[in-house]
Parts: sequence; C-alpha cells; structure tokens
Amino acid sequence: MFHPRPCGCKGQRTCLVCEKEFGALNLTDSWLSEDNKRNSYVFCPLCELAWPGWEGDSWKVHPNHEGESIKFTGAKVILNLLSEAEEKTLMTQIDEVPWDLSQSGRKKQNYGPKCNFKKRRVRVENFSGYPAFTKFIQDRFSSVDILKRFQTVEQCSLDYSVERGASIDPHIDDCWIWGERIPTLSMLSDSVLTLRKFVGAEKKYNLMERKHYPSVMTVQGTVKEDSEIIESFKGDFQNVDAEIASNNGIQESPLNSQMIIRLPMPRYSLLILFGPARYEWEHGILRQDIIDRRVCITYRELTPTYLPFGPQSEIGRQILEASKQFWDHRKFYNLDISDGM
Repeated sequence: MFHPRPCGCKGQRTCLVCEKEFGALNLTDSWLSEDNKRNSYVFCPLCELAWPGWEGDSWKVHPNHEGESIKFTGAKVILNLLSEAEEKTLMTQIDEVPWDLSQSGRKKQNYGPKCNFKKRRVRVENFSGYPAFTKFIQDRFSSVDILKRFQTVEQCSLDYSVERGASIDPHIDDCWIWGERIPTLSMLSDSVLTLRKFVGAEKKYNLMERKHYPSVMTVQGTVKEDSEIIESFKGDFQNVDAEIASNNGIQESPLNSQMIIRLPMPRYSLLILFGPARYEWEHGILRQDIIDRRVCITYRELTPTYLPFGPQSEIGRQILEASKQFWDHRKFYNLDISDGM
C-alpha cells in the first residue's frame, strides 16, 4: 500500500476510498493518544486564551468559560473576513478551475514556485501568479495588522470532502523558504486545527533554517519594522529570536508534552499562525472535524533570507515579481461559461 493509488493517496496516507477498495489501514487519527485528548484546550478567538475542553465550538460560550485558562502564543483568528455573498461568488469561481487529486481525501489547486524542500531548490519559471478572482483576498490582508507587509508567494486551495474522509496529518510547514506567518481562509463549514507539541530532529521540516534568519514577529504579536530585521542580519545568528525561543507560549505544566491545542476555524474566518504556534507545534485536521465540505485557501510568504535585504534576495525578487501577476481563469482554462451561471 505504499505505492500511489487512484484516489491520490500514497505511502501511509489513506482516505475512505482506498481503505474500502484496497484495504488500506486507517491510521488517520491515530496520532492522538488518550492522554492527549484528556489534556486538550480550545482557543477562544475573542479573549485569545485557551480553555479546557475538546469541542471546537466550545469557545462560543465566551465570556462564560469554565476551568483555568492558559496562554497560547502564535495564533490569531479574524472572524468574518468574508461575507456570505463573497463566499458564494468566490466558491463558484474556484470550482470553475480544475481540482487536482491530493492525499488523504483532499483535492487541491496550487499556485506558487516549484520547491524541493529536501534539496532546498526552487524553480520560478512556471509560476505565473494567481487567478484574478482571488486578488481581493490578498488586498484585504492589508487591513489586518498582524499581516503588515505580508507578500503572498504561494496560494494553495484545499477541498476537504466528508465522503472521502478527508484529513491532513500533523506537520510543520517547511521552514527553508516559507516564512513565519501562515494565514488560512476557511469556507463552507466550520472546522478545527489540532496542534501537538513537536518533538523531533531539527532537520525535519528544515527547522534548523530558523537559525539563519530573524523572525518578523514579536512575542507581543506585532510585526517588526524592516529596519529591525535588517539589523538582525548584521549579527552572527547562533540562535535567532531568543526572545521567542525561550517562550513556548504555554504556561509551565508537567503535562506540556501531552497537551493538545484546538484552534477553531469558523466559516468565513482567517486563522493566522506565527511564532511558537508556527515553529514549535505540529498542526493537522482530524477526519472527525470535517463535518461537511470545507474549502480553505492557505497563503505563504518568503523567509527574510529571500527578501530584498536577505542573502538570497535575487531568487526572492523573481518569486515576488511573479507574485504580482493575476490572470483571468476563464481565458486560461478556455472556459465558456455564460454570465449568471
């Protein structure tokens, strides 16, 4: 079962289709132990504290939370970034673009440079920007303080299907070229991002690359000025951002290694990961948390290494130049769709 399958799964990744047709072993949600589930906290987007519990919508009792809260650093949820009408129009246009099969019951539409994370190589020549109908979302980022100077260099849409048992395994987004802030827009249904503390080698996810560039965020959740980042590059980085590295975002507790953080991703909302939540916690989506069709769009920025003041600025310049392009998806895919459909 380690070869690619018609459903898009490969390796140990499975969906309901290959579990039924090929007898693949379902390990989808096996990464959580019972101890994890007993020590879970749900992040509240309104008070920005995590409270004991499991259900992803339990934050809606705010301000009448129960139990003792903990601080969790590195997550921001912007509620209602989209309106219902905007979502309807956007989803119509997204579905006009062909979807590619992906693993674990998902489908995807991906726009960005071609990256080989193991060899740390990037190819820009086939990257030509994004569908024009998504431009308003990127433009709207400028109104979000935490996304100050965010420059999108990859835009990835994912389609989670209940019928296919869609999920995504716990992981940390690669740290070699993708930068600190990771915004994700959620549409069609509510879901939950489940986080567990990462324990493993630095080479996994290219986490060791964090030693070669500074953070763009402070522990207070504000964006640093370019001058602060440029000044950081003048130093000898042995341990970048000791301020953030020394604060894992969770209060001291003997159960830290077993704690689970559940981040709500309500319909129409934008979830932004940064700092400790970005680098110190693996995040995934459980099959049980896909209750209806869910489509999300995740955006990525470059690490400071590839920005104009960084040592790989020339490659970064090419990527950023391509990222300025927006094109008509109907012309690109030769679609003949009448107005109003």
